[in-house]
Amino acid sequence: MFRKLINALVLALISSFQVYAQGKIDSTEMLTLRIDPQSARGATVSQLFDEVKFIPLETTKESLFGNIAELKVAGKKFIIYDYDTRAVLVFNDEGKFVTKIDATKLHSDKEDKEKAQSYGFRAIQEDGNDYIVMFTNNNIQYFTMEGKFVKKVKNFSYFDEVTMSDGNIAVKQNLSIKKGKDSTFYKVNLINKIKKDTIGYFTFDNKMWEKDDWYGDGGISQYAPNAAFFSTFYDYNLYKITPDAVSLAYKLILPAINTLPKDFVTNPLYVKKRFEFFEKNKKVIHGLGKSYLLGDHLYLRFSNIFWDKDQKKNLIYNIKTSELISFQDLEPDSLSHFLPITDSGFGYDFENRGFLAYEGGKFYTSYSSLAMFAFKERSADKKAKYPPLLENYLKTGDRKSNPVLVVFQPKTK
Repeated sequence: MFRKLINALVLALISSFQVYAQGKIDSTEMLTLRIDPQSARGATVSQLFDEVKFIPLETTKESLFGNIAELKVAGKKFIIYDYDTRAVLVFNDEGKFVTKIDATKLHSDKEDKEKAQSYGFRAIQEDGNDYIVMFTNNNIQYFTMEGKFVKKVKNFSYFDEVTMSDGNIAVKQNLSIKKGKDSTFYKVNLINKIKKDTIGYFTFDNKMWEKDDWYGDGGISQYAPNAAFFSTFYDYNLYKITPDAVSLAYKLILPAINTLPKDFVTNPLYVKKRFEFFEKNKKVIHGLGKSYLLGDHLYLRFSNIFWDKDQKKNLIYNIKTSELISFQDLEPDSLSHFLPITDSGFGYDFENRGFLAYEGGKFYTSYSSLAMFAFKERSADKKAKYPPLLENYLKTGDRKSNPVLVVFQPKTK
């Protein structure tokens, strides 16, 4: 239901915009990277990061939830989506519970075909005010950061907007240009707010979701004020987005056991049978997740459908030395109070979702309290000294408490 609704939202919304020119992809500076994920080695946390902070999320009767499906950082607030309850929860930057927006706060009108349910959210700013925008089966609903209902609208872009050049360039996904009765759709669009023109890249069929199965689109990941990566379905390329253009930055070549057939997108034999293929080829990487270039370190996420605790999918590649490090093999040290910064080896949240966010030069991940207390017991012999916030949580919380956010700042040199 959720996937069908999102596809319907995409199809309904993409036609409401216009693109005035089609851009060309520059590949003159493209680099080819040959990467064998299983060859990645380990490292200590302090070798890669300058700071690690654990933020336990307050557990009350109202704030209790399962896991973090989606995270947005808005100023000094964390906005979290819980798929199990379809609720949005807001916490401050120290993990204190602020409010929750659930089914009881959503508005349904008499003309609505069914009672409003939440299917995701965006954090936006309009006219200098911050809002939480909830996607429902009927409409789009605005709430304040304190959970107060503001208004409902019908037309809205589901996709996050990336801004560049001091806000003068907006990067949006899935827009269209109309020529007579026909429309051309583009996956990436650079909108110049000063010149009031738009350049579109990567044409696509707006009925693609109806015609076939699509897994693992990485989308747009911004890693600098004027730079972002784009990755798409069944593709091992990273495209760089700048305020002026889109270019092919990196072409990744993987071992044969991890690689899709060359005709995977074009051969009709795979249409509507892609899941069957992945079931028979469980080590095949079907695409790239959100990736980031920080200094010389290229943070890569490889996506495949089936979870395998031994398959290394979250990597750091040094573009100067070709050194390859696996998050799965990171060794906790004093910087992380001898606690892991992901739940790899215990749970599968990080393997499934990767980084929850990258904001202000910091990565955000999380793991369950069940994992946290297990990790604490494993490191008991280290006699770690915990900061007050974490120490209080470990004394008063338990394995059933809310998840813990993990925030770490990567080295860039």
